[in-house]
Amino acid sequence: MKFVMAIIKPFKLDEVREALGTLGIQGMTVTEVKGFGRQKGQTEVYRGAEYVVNFLPKVKIELAVPDALVAQVVEAIQAAAQTGKIGDGKIFVFALNESVRIRTGERGDEAL
Repeated sequence: MKFVMAIIKPFKLDEVREALGTLGIQGMTVTEVKGFGRQKGQTEVYRGAEYVVNFLPKVKIELAVPDALVAQVVEAIQAAAQTGKIGDGKIFVFALNESVRIRTGERGDEAL
């Protein structure tokens, strides 16, 4: 099993969710986050005064997937979230040692 975490632009969330749904992914956790990478924030103007927004709004998606689906999941997220512009985000894949469904006690891939 692997734990996949993706940081994407908020307006791409529905496209990513639909792409993952076509792969049979049944659940994920979504969190609104703020951050920056190479784009290093942006300059905004408010009431005539210019100021720098250091942290941009992003969405973090987290999901656990069986090893057999990892490549497809990463590819689907990348294709759906990509705009071709700076700030599209990142995808991280971690080893996942154990998963347990609290309600039934199922473990491993069965708990996903």
